[in-house]
Amino acid sequence: MPPLAQDTKATIMSRRRMHVFYAGRVQGVGFRYTVKTVAAGFEVNGTVRNLPDGRVELVAEGESAELKAFQQAIRDEGLAGLIRDEQVEWSDAQGGLRGFEISR
Repeated sequence: MPPLAQDTKATIMSRRRMHVFYAGRVQGVGFRYTVKTVAAGFEVNGTVRNLPDGRVELVAEGESAELKAFQQAIRDEGLAGLIRDEQVEWSDAQGGLRGFEISR
């Protein structure tokens, strides 16, 4: 395999998907907008949306360290006091996410 192809494959393989469910007072308080604003400062792609059960779902892909820093920055942005529970699932990146959007 040519060196460039190996580098590309290593980059793809090091990308991760972080799937987070936030519970607490996370709807109707600007939570999704704040998450989208925070995302602009990170090399991540993803979506954030309200769920019918009152939780907020975040799906983001990027380098593992970048995703962890993004997750912490969300808390540091003043949202930590609104979050009662945060469930995080990690998996390999699946691709298909472009930019960062609030979805309905």
